[in-house]
Amino acid sequence: MLLAALVWKVYQLKRSPHDAPLRSVTLCLACSALSYPVTMPGGSSGIDMVAGHGSAKLIQNMLLVLSVYFLMCFYLYSATDAEAGRSRARKEAVVAAGVIVGISVAALSAPLEVFVGSFSTADMTIPQVALFYAGAGLYLMYALAMAARWTRRFARMSQRPHSTGLWMAAVGLGTMAAACAVRAVFVAVRWAGVEVPTAVMAPVAILLVVSILLFAAGVTYPGARARISSLRLWLRHRRDHRRLAPLWELLTEAYPENVLRPASPAALDRWRARGVHRRYHRRIVECRDGLVDISPHLLDEGEDGRLLDVDAKELAARLHRAAARVGEGVPAPRPAVPLAMARGSDRQSDVRQLIAVSDALRDAA
Repeated sequence: MLLAALVWKVYQLKRSPHDAPLRSVTLCLACSALSYPVTMPGGSSGIDMVAGHGSAKLIQNMLLVLSVYFLMCFYLYSATDAEAGRSRARKEAVVAAGVIVGISVAALSAPLEVFVGSFSTADMTIPQVALFYAGAGLYLMYALAMAARWTRRFARMSQRPHSTGLWMAAVGLGTMAAACAVRAVFVAVRWAGVEVPTAVMAPVAILLVVSILLFAAGVTYPGARARISSLRLWLRHRRDHRRLAPLWELLTEAYPENVLRPASPAALDRWRARGVHRRYHRRIVECRDGLVDISPHLLDEGEDGRLLDVDAKELAARLHRAAARVGEGVPAPRPAVPLAMARGSDRQSDVRQLIAVSDALRDAA
């Protein structure tokens, strides 16, 4: 999920490279995604083998500090003007750098073997170990709590689907901050020499992972929903384009000059013309033009100059007879006549009627 979120934000950043809030979110997700392989068994053992025991843990915590810092930068750039956001971001950068330096000094000044293992097995009675975990945890708690507060504020101001994604992100951030606060309590208790059962610490670790995934899902939710809606529209246009084929074939065979061509013979224009949405809209226009041209042949003798309230099956039968007349070269007996097909004032109502006539032509074939 983090990788999918990162790929989506990188794509957006490529389209808007000067968007400071978007750049901050992208860097946040990049640091979060990089922190996971560092702590995986293969990644951590490889880093520790090259740089010494505890190096992977230090790198992971540095990446987490950077991720929440960039998350704060997103809100600083979004909630204030550009200059004020840059000024506050520089101040927060000093704080984040101080935390990174502090945990680095604690990690490098202690024997390397004391950082072997996980948070639940570390010896917190060693001052450097306690400072390492407490320093990173407290900064994460501070930054995440501030981000959760800002996220809730933006969620109340937003409309769906953005508000839904923001509420998901706010819950994820708040849960992360709470988990970090609980871990800080664990550090203080274990520093005093009191053991905390693994059964108590394990759920907090799981909650931290789940909250990160929930935050990533909230960040990507509006974009994912928009892509799903776009896919649904694409599928509908593709289906309707195919359903219009019988009507289109009949009309374009009678009046081939109505077929619209690409704007130019250039390869790019030809490629664009093959897109589903363009072919769909072009087919609708060509069907409408064809109906206007063939409309004089639709009236039987004795009928007035209008064709109103004709159902799809009747119109399909008239179209077959009219197309035969056009094919035989019979001249139009009168000017174009109005057709009352649509049962609504919107464009989609017109399209539904065209599809109904096309389906009737297919059934009659």
